[in-house]
Amino acid sequence: MVPSAIEAAVLVLVAALVVDRLVGDPHSSWHPVVILGRFIGWWGNPENYSPNIQRFAGVAFWIMTATLFALPFYLFGAVSPWFIYLLAGPFLLKSCFAWRALEEHTLAVVTALKDGVENGRTEVKMLVSRETGNLGREQILSAGYESMTENITDSIISPLFYFSLFGLAGASVYRAANTMDAMLGYRDERIRLGWCSARMDDILNFIPARVTVLLLLLYFTLLGRFSGAVRVIRRDGNKRPGFNGGIVMAAMAGGTGVRFEKPGIYSIGNGERTLDEAGPDILRAGRFVVISFVVLACGTLFLLGSLINNIGI
Repeated sequence: MVPSAIEAAVLVLVAALVVDRLVGDPHSSWHPVVILGRFIGWWGNPENYSPNIQRFAGVAFWIMTATLFALPFYLFGAVSPWFIYLLAGPFLLKSCFAWRALEEHTLAVVTALKDGVENGRTEVKMLVSRETGNLGREQILSAGYESMTENITDSIISPLFYFSLFGLAGASVYRAANTMDAMLGYRDERIRLGWCSARMDDILNFIPARVTVLLLLLYFTLLGRFSGAVRVIRRDGNKRPGFNGGIVMAAMAGGTGVRFEKPGIYSIGNGERTLDEAGPDILRAGRFVVISFVVLACGTLFLLGSLINNIGI
């Protein structure tokens, strides 16, 4: 029996999560996001443009990059037979998000700290853009768990959200947008060229970030930590630059009782517990969010399919 488009989307979504947990992210120069990064690196040098045209160049190359990266995903979804879509679709979707790798990178920081603070500083430098040379143990753990918490939205929920709405093309456009922001969206010499990348990433993450917060609040409600999470969101949710990552980090910090701190920039949470103690709880909260979102997305797609069938579309 040939599955409907919605049934195929549900199967691909679930299978992609299974692929992620079994395989993770292969270290290959042919990974689609690695190729994407090389292309962004080719055009993303501000020195190649006059300051007067950097914003225009950033917009033009954003459109070009998102289109070129998403086009193969769109064509595959549009023309491939259903059985090929079900076989290869999970791997294409998997290339647009990273769940297992996100956890592995965070746990690598924890493991490195067992061999000394200096090793922890070296390991966490791979995850964050901040200066790590003077960070203490708790600040190193904070950088690692902050990165994981923020990327629950950026690296997992958002691409799956846009896949649920627009298929592989939606997930791939988001992945291109987020990668451009990760490479160019900084307040340094890249500020003009990366302006479009930063703004588009904020816009695309707006709804997924709030879905992440709602699912975190549901999880902490089950643990009796709802009020603590809400208090920290209200107090600290705007301390971090941008209007998405701060509320997610505040929800996680309040719900687990930790403090996330970027020295000299922000402090989020009360620090009732150390990150050594609460780290496993942060991992569990992230897993709850991912699994709950996938269940919610699949249920919504099935309900939509039933509605379409009932009204004869």
